[in-house]
Amino acid sequence: MMNLGSDASALLTRVPEPELMDDDDQARAYAEADFAEPHNHFVQLLQETFPQLPQSGNALDLGCGPGDITLRFAHAFPAWSVEGWDASEAMLNYGYQAVEAAGLQDRITLKKVYVPQSDTVSDTKSDTVSFPLIFSNSLLHHLADPMALWTEVKQQSGAGTAVFIMDLMRPTKRETARNFVDLYAQDEPEVLRKDFFNSLLAAYRVDEVKDQLVQAGLGGLQMRAVSDRHLIIWGQL
Repeated sequence: MMNLGSDASALLTRVPEPELMDDDDQARAYAEADFAEPHNHFVQLLQETFPQLPQSGNALDLGCGPGDITLRFAHAFPAWSVEGWDASEAMLNYGYQAVEAAGLQDRITLKKVYVPQSDTVSDTKSDTVSFPLIFSNSLLHHLADPMALWTEVKQQSGAGTAVFIMDLMRPTKRETARNFVDLYAQDEPEVLRKDFFNSLLAAYRVDEVKDQLVQAGLGGLQMRAVSDRHLIIWGQL
C-alpha cells in the first residue's frame, strides 16, 4: 500500500475533472494515440490475474472510450464476446469505426450508457451471471461520485463474476504529476498531455479506494499498485 506519511493534510487534494469527454477533437486524439504499451499491459495483467477464466463468455467493459482495450481484449480472448459501455457519443463514434475496421462486429457491441444506470442495487444476487467478467480502465477517476462505478459493478454481476479494474493513483504532489506527464507523455499532443495531468489530479488515493470498496460492500476485492501511477482492483463476487 502507498505510504501516506504522518501528515495526511499535506497530501495533494483531489481536483475533479469533467465526467464526459464529448469534444470531437479530444476523442479523435484518444482514438489516434498509441496506447499499445499501457493497454497491452492491462490485458496482460487481466490474463495473469484470472488464468482460469472460462474458454468463452460475455464480458463488460465499463468506460470503453473509443474501444482500444475492448478490441485488444477481443483479440486476446477470441472465443469471448464483449460489450463496451461509454456515455460519450464522440468517443463511441470512433469506437464504432475501429470495431468495423477490425471486422469484429459479431463479437463486440458498443453502447451509450451512463454509469450508473440506477442508484440502487438489489440485495438478492441472481444465480445467473449476466457478465462473468467485468473490467474497466481509467473510468474511476472521471467520476465525481466513485460509488457510481461500484454500484454498476454490483448491478451487472452475479455469483462468481470476475472483476478487474485499473486506474490512476493521485500523486502526493502536483510537481510529481507534472513530472509524470513529462516522463510518460513527452511526445503526445498537448490535449493528451493536459488530460493526463488533470486525470492524475482527479485520481483517487489507495486509501480512498479502499474506503469506497468497504462502503460499496465490496471489501473482499483485492487491490495493489502495479506502477508508480496505476493501481488494480480485482476479485470474484
